[in-house]
This record gives sequence, C-alpha cells and structure tokens, in this order.
Amino acid sequence: MKLTEKLPNLTYKQKIAAITLAGIIVGLGALTCYLLRFHTYLGNDSSACVNCHIMTPYYATWSHSSHARDANCNDCHVPNDNFIHKYAFKGVDGMKHVFAFVSRSEHQAIMAEEGSAEVIMDNCIRCHTQLNQEFVNTGRIDYMQAKRGEGKACWDCHRNVPHGGMNSLSSTPYAESQTPLQNAPKPEWVESAQSK
Repeated sequence: MKLTEKLPNLTYKQKIAAITLAGIIVGLGALTCYLLRFHTYLGNDSSACVNCHIMTPYYATWSHSSHARDANCNDCHVPNDNFIHKYAFKGVDGMKHVFAFVSRSEHQAIMAEEGSAEVIMDNCIRCHTQLNQEFVNTGRIDYMQAKRGEGKACWDCHRNVPHGGMNSLSSTPYAESQTPLQNAPKPEWVESAQSK
C-alpha cells in the first residue's frame, strides 16, 4: 500500500495549507535550534556551557583551574563510556537545564543531582585511577559506596576542584569579563529595525 493511498484525498488548497503548516513548523524548529545555539552542544567546546549566563561563574572558575589544561566540561560532567550513553545523558540533562531556566527554578548555587554526581565521580576515577590505586593507594570507591557510607566521595576532600569554592554566583564578581559570552544571533534586518 502506498503512502498516498493511506492519506485522505486532500484538495489542492488543503495540500498547500498542509505544506505551508509543515514549513512553518520546520522553520520555527530550525530557528529555535539556531537561537539556542544547539550545534554548540554537539561538540566538546567548554564555551558552549556559557550559552546560559547562569553558568558564567562556573566557566570562569574552571578556566583558572588546573583542570582547564587537560579537561573540558564534558570530560567531567557527562559519561565517557560510549557515544550513545554520552549524548543520551547530554540530551536529558540539557532538557532539565532548559526546563529549570524557563521555569525560573534554578538555584543560585547549582548542585549536582544524584545522576550527575555519579557521572562526575566515575569520571574522577577514570582520570585519576593511577593516582588512586598506585601512588596514593586510596583504592577505588564508587559513588554508590560513598552514598552508603563506605567511604568518601571525591569532593568530600576536594570541594574546590575545579570550580574554586563556588558557593554562590556572587563569589565570582568579574566572571562576565572573563568568559567568552556569545552575542545574541540577530539577523541584520532586526538590527537595522532596532536602531531606527
């Protein structure tokens, strides 16, 4: 059975209206993705995180830490075990961030949720395995063991790594001048209309 047989017989005007409506939906979706800089989240560039201004102090403190030399935001904050898990986690976590921003329910001091905390600790262990198992010999304790009280989470001792004591947005007063904030993408015709 062909697709045209499944669809009801539409008049010429109905077909034009359906095509126009589909074009508007696709166009608005593409414009939304462009305005949200969706493409920047597909890579590993840490400056993508400051598309949301609430992340500015976190970016600023990271950029002055020892981790900035060797790790980007994704190295710590998303799973690095496989491609599918990484982008599925980024998508779900990103939508939580969008919801928190749109609903204005974000906290002044952002704290990792349970799932994010587990990912962060797994990534600490992944990068510092030799240090933990050979040099310092602290062994390998995962996040769930720390939650059960069988040891400490990495940040119990290393609270200021790599965000330098972030306890409020006011703790980094010059963050705006230290980060690569993006200009709002505006078409030229909007700029010229606003300048009139």
